[in-house]
Amino acid sequence: MFKLSRKVLFAIEAVVDIAYHSGGQPVQSKEITRRQGIPRRYLEQVLQRLVRADILVGVRGPRGGYNLARERRRVSVGEIIRVVRALETASDPLESADGSELAESVIRPLWGELQNELMERLDDLSVDELCNRAHQEGVESEGRQYIDFSI
Repeated sequence: MFKLSRKVLFAIEAVVDIAYHSGGQPVQSKEITRRQGIPRRYLEQVLQRLVRADILVGVRGPRGGYNLARERRRVSVGEIIRVVRALETASDPLESADGSELAESVIRPLWGELQNELMERLDDLSVDELCNRAHQEGVESEGRQYIDFSI
């Protein structure tokens, strides 16, 4: 069953934070924690999983942190959700074998269809679109200080 867990929400926030605030520089997890209020114990676990899934790249060293592994327009929200949902161990009630004939033949298939439609929409929603929404809403990017347009 699709539900927006805290880990999924944290992962989306973290990836959008990295995309929005990086300014070409790695974003440290402590900065994400400061801006988003995500507990570090969740954050580090999620960030490492996103690195293994090639959504993020970890940069080592004193100025290290995380960058997107691809352009932000090439990372979808659906992709982030799938990575984190694989982390979660909660059982899905739709997968259980017991249920009424009505539930098995009508309700569960309907719910599955709706979940598929939602995931298709989330697959079409890029991190770039969320960053653009943040900009339109007036969220200030701390990464702008690192951008140098001089040639």
